[in-house]
Amino acid sequence: MVLKTFGWSFAVTALGLVAAVFYGGWTGFWIVAILSIMEISLSFDNAVVNAGILKKMNAFWQKIFLTIGILIAVFGMRLVFPVIIVAVSASLGPIEAVELALNDKDKYEQLVTDAHASIAAFGGMFLLMIFLDFIFEEREIKWLGWIERPLSKLGKVDMLSVCIALIILMISAMFLAPEAHTHSGAADKTETVLLSGVAGLITYLVVGGLSGYFENKLEEEEEREHEEEEAARKSGKRVTALQVGGKAAFFMFLYLEVLDASFSFDGVISAFAITNEIVLMALGLGIGAMYVRSLTIYLVRQGTLDDYAYLEHGAHYAIGALATILLITIRFEIHEIITGSVGVLLIAWAFWSSVKRNKALAAEAGEKARPHSEAGV
Repeated sequence: MVLKTFGWSFAVTALGLVAAVFYGGWTGFWIVAILSIMEISLSFDNAVVNAGILKKMNAFWQKIFLTIGILIAVFGMRLVFPVIIVAVSASLGPIEAVELALNDKDKYEQLVTDAHASIAAFGGMFLLMIFLDFIFEEREIKWLGWIERPLSKLGKVDMLSVCIALIILMISAMFLAPEAHTHSGAADKTETVLLSGVAGLITYLVVGGLSGYFENKLEEEEEREHEEEEAARKSGKRVTALQVGGKAAFFMFLYLEVLDASFSFDGVISAFAITNEIVLMALGLGIGAMYVRSLTIYLVRQGTLDDYAYLEHGAHYAIGALATILLITIRFEIHEIITGSVGVLLIAWAFWSSVKRNKALAAEAGEKARPHSEAGV
């Protein structure tokens, strides 16, 4: 099971490290190895959240996520995205931006640093909306009940998460953006933060809304299909195949890719603290992205999210923490070790809590079964 799920990741790791040695010697090897580990630690919460969405999709779309999705993740977010940042922020053409990335690495790093405020605002707002919608939703299983119970009641107020997100964006623009950090010192990025934050919010509402709409349609059609199948068994008629599944899966796939892109922002930006070599950056982050994809599939196939009920909670709290960190970094620099550790610690806490819950449920089931067995004797 492990080899089948992680086989491609192992192969990509070997090829990537060999390519790193040929490109940058043993120094390149260690840089790529460090970037890979960093990307995995920063994106572990991404894998948990992805698994919660992916388990609703069939085997075909899971395979699309592992093939086409990984191409988008590696080449789109880890290679093309940093170049696009420079092209847009410096008003350069794509070819000029690529030449800059390959031939003038210091200038390239400066331009990416200058674009950090817009990246942090966009990604921070998108991730913040994911967290708020989760924490305000009424759910049967609660992890930190003292927080989740009152917030789920507040969540009955329409558009509350959007209002809170906009308030946080306004506060960020007022107090963080005026002294946003750039390579040359503080600069006023108020307008940039507002526009980028609103763009992140709109992206979430559009993609998430379409995904949720088609997911609900799929559930309705599945119920109708089951009823028709039952009637068909009695009458001997054939039932037409479900048609809306493809649309639902497509928008869920699109939502996953935008979600992955938002999670990738901190990894791409943090990578510049280690290297400004675009080739080594793409190799290291690409290897990490492969493991995140494989880990997502592993969680789905093993049913880990069902066995450990609080993992999804921990991942969403990690998303909330990452969104907060991204917004804070508009003005203040935060070391990538802190960024990665927060998510890992929250998920580890959720896993430990899930194990305790499983033991308590098993003990409770044993206590209930004991009187019956004694009565039988």
